[in-house]
Amino acid sequence: MTEQPMDAPTLSTTHWSAAAVAGIAAQRGWQLPVIGPRDVVPIAPGMDLWDMWQIADADGRTVIRNGRSWWFFLATPQFDDPEMRHDAARIRLTSHGADGWRDHGDTFPDGFTPGSREWSGSAVLAADGETLTMYFTASGRREGGPRFEQRLFETVGRFTVTDGEPSIDGWSEPVESVVADGRHYAVAAQDEPEHGGIKGFRDPGYFRDPADGVEYLLFVGSAGDSDDPCDGVIGAARRTGGGWTLCPPLVEALGVNSELERPHIVVHAGRYYLFWSTQGRRFAPGVAAPTGLYAMVADRFDGPWRPVNGTGLIAGNPTVEPFQAYCWWVTGELDVISFVDQWDLAGVDPTADVAIRRAHFGGTAAPWFRLAIDGDRIKVAA
Repeated sequence: MTEQPMDAPTLSTTHWSAAAVAGIAAQRGWQLPVIGPRDVVPIAPGMDLWDMWQIADADGRTVIRNGRSWWFFLATPQFDDPEMRHDAARIRLTSHGADGWRDHGDTFPDGFTPGSREWSGSAVLAADGETLTMYFTASGRREGGPRFEQRLFETVGRFTVTDGEPSIDGWSEPVESVVADGRHYAVAAQDEPEHGGIKGFRDPGYFRDPADGVEYLLFVGSAGDSDDPCDGVIGAARRTGGGWTLCPPLVEALGVNSELERPHIVVHAGRYYLFWSTQGRRFAPGVAAPTGLYAMVADRFDGPWRPVNGTGLIAGNPTVEPFQAYCWWVTGELDVISFVDQWDLAGVDPTADVAIRRAHFGGTAAPWFRLAIDGDRIKVAA
């Protein structure tokens, strides 16, 4: 299914500048409420859950069955050090309804996916209401290999709900969607982190352009033609014939930020809103910004893109609890979910001690909120 013609589709690449980010210092109203004990409710007791995405239709609308939305999380048993979860992540199915969250177990059979663990992606339900395509990241290799290698895969299964109980079966053999070219996108195949981080080629996010029906995969990448450790880009591939063709990045943050994670697009009132999450520690030295939800807006998919609110920042962790949540995901209905990360620290450094990290890691869904959009301005709805 991988297809790599020499002539890639032309898209406009927009630079997210340090000057735009500097405007955050004067921005008001972006700090989210402090997470408290009532907000930290386990979805699957004894397990940590984090990055998430819902089953959506090709237009981005959240699928509702039996009065519930259906969500995939990354999940592991609770390790002594929650940071170890990244080395064992599996994709897990859950659902959300009026009674809160329910856990429905692992999505794939043991040993089914080609990586040593499963990282984030997206899920699209076809018009027949049953055919489900899962786009996901295979990290590492099942038979061993570079620890932080990242590859984009897809598989198709059958999603049904009978008497309130879900089933996803008949998964097809996972196929690699598209491969980093080493030019626009660095090949992510490290054994160990460099400069405190890892290269990216992960988080495939499906998008179908309502203007012409063309399908895209978005992903977080690292620039293939830069030696700057702050080399984050939001990449794209376009479906062409039977496969995907790499496009130039939609957004690059060279010299500004190294990870623009979980990119996804929501179309609202005729504009395209490109959302991503990043952490404060991923900004370049001298560029100060919070861990939060960021976005750009454009009048069409191929740009140019403009930083929402002039800075890119929509909402972020409060200064008193800068690590409390992460991985904000915006649905087609403008509802926003994230997970509870290191909360209730009260100024304690979570990197200092494993016991502190374990005691303060939420590992569950954070409180929902909703966005209010007015052109190039976005805020948290009152």
